Amino acid sequence: MIGGWAAFKTWPLLHPNREIHAVIDPDCDLRAGPCATELDDARSVRFSIEPRSIPPLLPLLLRVDAVGFTAQEVSVDLNGVGMHMGFNHIPMKRHPEGYFAATGSLSVCIRDVMEWEAVIALASADDLI
Repeated sequence: MIGGWAAFKTWPLLHPNREIHAVIDPDCDLRAGPCATELDDARSVRFSIEPRSIPPLLPLLLRVDAVGFTAQEVSVDLNGVGMHMGFNHIPMKRHPEGYFAATGSLSVCIRDVMEWEAVIALASADDLI
Protein backbone atom coordinates (compact mmCIF):
# COMPACT_ATOMS: atom_id res chain seq x y z
CA MET A 1 0.00 0.00 0.00
CA ILE A 2 2.73 2.49 0.95
CA GLY A 3 4.81 1.52 -2.10
CA GLY A 4 1.85 2.21 -4.42
CA TRP A 5 1.21 5.60 -2.82
CA ALA A 6 4.92 6.52 -3.08
CA ALA A 7 4.99 5.51 -6.77
CA PHE A 8 1.86 7.55 -7.44
CA LYS A 9 3.31 10.65 -5.77
CA THR A 10 6.81 10.40 -7.32
CA TRP A 11 5.77 9.42 -10.88
CA PRO A 12 5.42 13.04 -12.12
CA LEU A 13 8.83 13.92 -10.65
CA LEU A 14 10.56 10.92 -12.24
CA HIS A 15 8.70 11.18 -15.57
CA PRO A 16 7.94 14.87 -16.20
CA ASN A 17 6.08 16.07 -19.25
CA ARG A 18 8.18 17.58 -22.00
CA GLU A 19 8.08 21.36 -21.90
CA ILE A 20 7.66 23.06 -25.28
CA HIS A 21 7.98 26.84 -25.65
CA ALA A 22 6.27 28.13 -28.77
CA VAL A 23 6.28 31.69 -30.06
CA ILE A 24 3.46 33.15 -32.08
CA ASP A 25 4.26 35.11 -35.22
CA PRO A 26 5.03 38.67 -34.03
CA ASP A 27 3.31 40.03 -37.15
CA CYS A 28 -0.01 38.37 -36.29
CA ASP A 29 -2.74 40.85 -35.38
CA LEU A 30 -5.59 39.45 -33.26
CA ARG A 31 -7.76 42.33 -34.45
CA ALA A 32 -7.48 40.91 -37.98
CA GLY A 33 -8.22 37.30 -36.98
CA PRO A 34 -6.88 34.26 -35.11
CA CYS A 35 -3.15 33.82 -34.54
CA ALA A 36 -1.55 30.42 -35.00
CA THR A 37 1.79 28.82 -34.30
CA GLU A 38 3.19 25.54 -35.55
CA LEU A 39 4.60 23.23 -32.89
CA ASP A 40 5.89 20.69 -35.41
CA ASP A 41 4.78 19.21 -38.76
CA ALA A 42 1.54 17.80 -37.34
CA ARG A 43 0.55 20.06 -34.44
CA SER A 44 -0.40 23.70 -34.06
CA VAL A 45 -2.22 26.05 -31.68
CA ARG A 46 -4.71 28.77 -32.71
CA PHE A 47 -5.82 31.64 -30.50
CA SER A 48 -8.56 34.21 -31.09
CA ILE A 49 -10.35 37.00 -29.24
CA GLU A 50 -13.85 38.33 -29.91
CA PRO A 51 -14.85 41.08 -30.37
CA ARG A 52 -11.86 41.79 -32.56
CA SER A 53 -11.71 45.41 -31.45
CA ILE A 54 -10.53 44.04 -28.03
CA PRO A 55 -12.08 46.79 -25.89
CA PRO A 56 -10.95 47.21 -22.27
CA LEU A 57 -13.36 46.45 -19.40
CA LEU A 58 -15.79 44.56 -21.62
CA PRO A 59 -16.20 40.77 -21.81
CA LEU A 60 -13.87 39.14 -24.32
CA LEU A 61 -14.41 35.63 -25.67
CA LEU A 62 -11.05 33.85 -25.71
CA ARG A 63 -10.71 30.70 -27.81
CA VAL A 64 -7.85 28.20 -28.12
CA ASP A 65 -7.79 25.37 -30.67
CA ALA A 66 -5.28 22.54 -30.27
CA VAL A 67 -4.83 21.16 -33.81
CA GLY A 68 -3.37 17.69 -34.26
CA PHE A 69 -3.30 16.79 -30.56
CA THR A 70 -5.58 16.59 -27.55
CA ALA A 71 -5.12 19.20 -24.84
CA GLN A 72 -6.36 18.23 -21.40
CA GLU A 73 -6.08 21.66 -19.76
CA VAL A 74 -5.75 25.15 -21.21
CA SER A 75 -5.34 28.55 -19.58
CA VAL A 76 -4.58 32.09 -20.70
CA ASP A 77 -2.73 34.82 -18.81
CA LEU A 78 -3.35 38.38 -20.02
CA ASN A 79 -0.39 40.60 -19.11
CA GLY A 80 0.50 44.22 -19.73
CA VAL A 81 3.72 44.56 -21.74
CA GLY A 82 6.07 46.86 -19.85
CA MET A 83 3.65 47.42 -16.96
CA HIS A 84 2.37 44.87 -14.45
CA MET A 85 -1.43 45.06 -14.48
CA GLY A 86 -2.19 42.48 -11.81
CA PHE A 87 -3.14 38.82 -11.84
CA ASN A 88 -5.29 37.95 -14.87
CA HIS A 89 -5.20 34.12 -15.14
CA ILE A 90 -8.13 32.61 -17.04
CA PRO A 91 -8.74 28.83 -16.95
CA MET A 92 -10.54 27.68 -20.08
CA LYS A 93 -13.28 25.09 -20.52
CA ARG A 94 -13.44 22.43 -23.23
CA HIS A 95 -16.43 22.67 -25.54
CA PRO A 96 -18.04 19.61 -27.15
CA GLU A 97 -16.60 20.69 -30.53
CA GLY A 98 -13.08 20.24 -29.07
CA TYR A 99 -11.89 23.81 -28.64
CA PHE A 100 -11.35 25.62 -25.33
CA ALA A 101 -13.03 28.93 -24.47
CA ALA A 102 -13.51 31.36 -21.61
CA THR A 103 -14.52 34.93 -20.99
CA GLY A 104 -12.00 37.46 -19.74
CA SER A 105 -11.36 41.19 -19.89
CA LEU A 106 -8.58 43.74 -20.02
CA SER A 107 -8.30 46.39 -17.35
CA VAL A 108 -7.93 50.10 -18.08
CA CYS A 109 -4.50 51.68 -18.06
CA ILE A 110 -3.61 55.30 -17.34
CA ARG A 111 -1.54 55.35 -20.53
CA ASP A 112 -3.21 56.35 -23.78
CA VAL A 113 -2.10 53.10 -25.39
CA MET A 114 -1.40 49.84 -23.57
CA GLU A 115 0.18 46.84 -25.26
CA TRP A 116 -0.99 43.45 -23.96
CA GLU A 117 0.23 39.90 -24.39
CA ALA A 118 -1.61 36.63 -24.00
CA VAL A 119 0.40 33.72 -22.62
CA ILE A 120 -1.32 30.45 -23.44
CA ALA A 121 -0.56 27.26 -21.52
CA LEU A 122 -1.71 23.86 -22.76
CA ALA A 123 -1.22 20.52 -21.02
CA SER A 124 -1.49 17.31 -23.00
CA ALA A 125 -0.73 13.77 -21.88
CA ASP A 126 2.96 14.18 -22.73
CA ASP A 127 3.71 17.88 -23.10
CA LEU A 128 3.38 21.25 -21.41
CA ILE A 129 3.11 23.85 -24.16
